[in-house]
Amino acid sequence: TWKWVVGPMFLYLCERLVRFWRSQQKVVITKVVIHPFKTIELQMMKKGFKMEVGQYIFVKCPAVSKLEWHPFTLTSAPEEDYFSIHIRIVGDWTEGLFNACGCDKQEFQEAWKLPKIAVDGPFGTASEDVFSYETVMLVGAGIGVTPFASVLKSVWYKYCHDATNLKLKKIYFYWLCRDTHAFEWFADLLQSLEAQMQERNNAEFLSYNIYLTGWDESQATHFVMHHEEEKDVITGLKQKTLYGRPNWENEFKTIAGQHPGSRIGVFLCGPEGLADTLNKQSISNSEADPRGVHFIFNKENF
Repeated sequence: TWKWVVGPMFLYLCERLVRFWRSQQKVVITKVVIHPFKTIELQMMKKGFKMEVGQYIFVKCPAVSKLEWHPFTLTSAPEEDYFSIHIRIVGDWTEGLFNACGCDKQEFQEAWKLPKIAVDGPFGTASEDVFSYETVMLVGAGIGVTPFASVLKSVWYKYCHDATNLKLKKIYFYWLCRDTHAFEWFADLLQSLEAQMQERNNAEFLSYNIYLTGWDESQATHFVMHHEEEKDVITGLKQKTLYGRPNWENEFKTIAGQHPGSRIGVFLCGPEGLADTLNKQSISNSEADPRGVHFIFNKENF
C-alpha cells in the first residue's frame, strides 16, 4: 500500500509548500473603495503577479483570522497595473475585513494602517477561453457576475488598443439578479462600456439583458410607468431592465439564427440548476452538421 500512498503524498506536500511560499509574498493594498450596499473593492499589487480574465485568488487577512482562506474572483483586467476583488459584506469574516480596512470610519485612512493581506493564486477557470470564440454568451447569476467584470474590462482595453487582432466580435451578456442595487458597481462598468462603444460607432458589439428575478407587483407597475424613458430608472443604462427569467429556448434559437455556421461559446457563473438548463439548450440547439452552428458550454458553479 505504501507504494501507492508515497507518490500522491509527496505531490500533495510539494503543492502545499508552493502555496505556503506564494502566500508569504508581500501584497500591498493600494486602494479601498466602498461601494453601495456594503460592497468593498480592494485594489492590490504583488510582485510577479500575472492573471488572465475570470481567474480567482484565495485571500487571508491575519488581522481577522490567521487560518481562514476565502476565494474571490478577480474583477480587474490583465491590462491594468493592479489586481482587484469585490467583496460583499455578508458574514463574520467579511465584516471583520470591512472593519480592519477602516471602512466603518468616516475619516480618511492612511495606507500604513491597512491590514496585511496574503494572496494565493491566481487559479484558472473556464472564462479564460472567452477570446477563443467570435461570438459568446455570458450568463451571470447574482454574485456570479464578478468574473465577467474582468472579461468586459479586458475586452474594452483590447478594443481600444488593437481591435483588428481581437477575434471576439459579438457578446451576448445576461445578468440575472434579485436586486441590481446590490451590484451597482457592475452597472457603472456597463455604463462606461456602453458609452465607449457608442463613441466608436460599434454599439452592437455588446448586447446585454438584465433580469430582475426578485420582483413584486409594485416594482412591475413602476417599471411600466417609466418604460418609455430614455434610460432605465434602476440601472441608468439604455437597455431596459426586464422582470422574471429569460426564455432560454427563444434566446438560443435567436442567436443561432443570427450566427449560422458559428462556434458560439456559452459561459456561465451561477447555480447548478441554471447550468443544467443551459447545457441542455446548448446541446439541443447545436446542429449535427459540422458546418452548422454549435454551442460550446462552459461553467463555473457556486
